[in-house]
Amino acid sequence: MLGNTALTSSPAAASALSPICLPSNLFSFPIPCPAPHRIGFRVVPFNRKLPPLASATSSEVGGAYPDGELYFEHQFGKGGDQKLDASQYEALLKGGEQVTSVLQEMITLLEDMNMDEASEKVAVELAAQGVIGKRVDEMESGFMMALDYMIKLAEKDQDDERKILLEVIKETVLAHLTKKCPPQVQVIGLLCRTPQKESRHELLRRVAAGGGVFKGENGTKVHIPGANLNDIANQADDLLETMENRAVIPDRKLLARLVLIREEARDMMGGGILDERNDRGFSTLPESEVNFLTKLVALKPGKTVQQMIKNVMLGKDEGADNEEENASASGKGSDGIFGRESVSGHKPRPVRPGMFLETVTKVLGGIYSGNISGITAQHLEWVHQKTLLVLQEIAF
Repeated sequence: MLGNTALTSSPAAASALSPICLPSNLFSFPIPCPAPHRIGFRVVPFNRKLPPLASATSSEVGGAYPDGELYFEHQFGKGGDQKLDASQYEALLKGGEQVTSVLQEMITLLEDMNMDEASEKVAVELAAQGVIGKRVDEMESGFMMALDYMIKLAEKDQDDERKILLEVIKETVLAHLTKKCPPQVQVIGLLCRTPQKESRHELLRRVAAGGGVFKGENGTKVHIPGANLNDIANQADDLLETMENRAVIPDRKLLARLVLIREEARDMMGGGILDERNDRGFSTLPESEVNFLTKLVALKPGKTVQQMIKNVMLGKDEGADNEEENASASGKGSDGIFGRESVSGHKPRPVRPGMFLETVTKVLGGIYSGNISGITAQHLEWVHQKTLLVLQEIAF
């Protein structure tokens, strides 16, 4: 199924081909402006004068679908001109073929309808529901990647007709995929699209109360599934742990959102820092996070410390990604705790937002369980609070 399918590329093909820069006319969909009472679209197959590649790519949605801008920048760069490797290129082609097929079938349905201007939008949505509904389980992993690429091309071409039609397809696909996900995954998807902290808390309260159908700001009905807060926190923790275990974080905004969701769901559970349900299962505190926390506690709380936290959460300084997977290949050990040689002899992993907050919580829990609260505990509480504020700023 789309979003959870991992297709491995051929090592020989991938290594033999250098990254490919996408041509601007890879997907061409001239859509003439329709008459007020009629939709008339013409789909032109995209340019296939491309090198034959025999590989595909893996796409990871994980239930918390990033918004279009985040996803597009991650895949193609801010300007849409990022070079793709062989597997991404092939996945984009296969996804583009499916988008073309969906468009053609939708247009065939629309041509048989007699519509006025008022019913035009509803007709397009119904056509999308009908076509996507029977194809969603057969979609290629590159379908959403191709769809986002086409939407950006439509924006560049200032083709509103094409953009609207493609966006309807995208929203319909996401709606179908969301319905197939467990309730806690659906909730995380909703929370990732909710920028205001108070709104996320209200959403979590309604979810914990069993969900239901509620009226949105624009008068539309919103279906909110019921889910367990602990399941939501654990699901968010699993997703962010998967992201943080990578050598390079692909999407800092999405990671920040997942950390916020985990922390807010745990906070609403009401068990406090010592709640055993929040135990991530590690008995030894992570070296990089301990090093950074030690540095913060040694300084007086203030703007300097807050800027240090922000830099690390953005992937700078101690939080900078390791570009090479095996950073210790040179054989040189790096500084460990308090400047000593690392116990493992390996270069510590970068400080990660989720693991950092987990470390702060663990240390605080140890202080409170031993009844040794004082200046250090207040300092750690301040660090925890400021880290959440910085993540909120990064996430939205």
